[in-house]
Amino acid sequence: MTRPTAYSFTRYLAAKKDLDDRSLNRRVWDRLRQAVQERPEPAPLRVLEVGCGIGTMIERLLEWGLLGQAVYTAIDAEAANLAAARERLRGLAAAPGASGPEAGPLLIQRATQKVLVELETIDLCHFAAREQGRASWDLLIAHAFLDLLDLPAALPPMFSLLRPGGLFYFTLNFDGATILEPVIDPHLDRQIETLYHDTMDQRRIAGQPAGDSRTGRRLFGHLKAAGARVLAAGSSDWVVFPGEEGYPGDEACFLHFIIETMRRALEAHPQLDPQRLRDWIEVRHRQIEAGTLIYLAHQLDFFGYI
Repeated sequence: MTRPTAYSFTRYLAAKKDLDDRSLNRRVWDRLRQAVQERPEPAPLRVLEVGCGIGTMIERLLEWGLLGQAVYTAIDAEAANLAAARERLRGLAAAPGASGPEAGPLLIQRATQKVLVELETIDLCHFAAREQGRASWDLLIAHAFLDLLDLPAALPPMFSLLRPGGLFYFTLNFDGATILEPVIDPHLDRQIETLYHDTMDQRRIAGQPAGDSRTGRRLFGHLKAAGARVLAAGSSDWVVFPGEEGYPGDEACFLHFIIETMRRALEAHPQLDPQRLRDWIEVRHRQIEAGTLIYLAHQLDFFGYI
């Protein structure tokens, strides 16, 4: 495909749904599924997802049969994401009044599944402060989200939302490797990768740290410090390459978005010559259009309890 003239974050999230599906670590997933199936409580499973984006994890848990009787609370700081989530989930919902973007909870029923989905636009900090002391959720999910947070500060209030013995499922946590093939210039490629990762480490929101390019490996220590026990962990690398008919689904769009993200992160970087960077970005976009770019990103999944 030709590169987009405008970049939509909600389209990016939709474009990577199938990629995420095939990237999730199945051993970690199986441990989660086993734990949910072995729950002795007859009450519906209470799930909280933070940074839910456009709701693809909700879709996945329904498609993969994890959710039977459940109440699913999904929060995100961006209203546009939740509007897209409601639109995607609306076709599965059977609740009166669920036809509009401002409607209340969505009730999804099919076969043995009955899941009430509650969507709320709110950031994690404000949500955790509001819900402090409730400790009522059985399962906490964060999908491709924790590497955007200052984890030593964020994990304790997140875990305070879980009941004692509550489960967590943290997926696609970036872990310090962005690989693009074919090589354009070995030195420049390495420099761009290093500086791109540095921008993740230096990111600040409201003056506070907001991200870590090695979140995956460091989660082991952060989780232990927060009093959590890891029961399963494993790699969930993104691997995107063209087949005989090009890139699967909308993954060419996904790749264009990744390259554009790198451009925006580095375009004013003092250690890079602006023209060399522009030329490098242009070549990468052309490789996507020609169906020759291969992209890999190293990530880790975690499952455990608090």
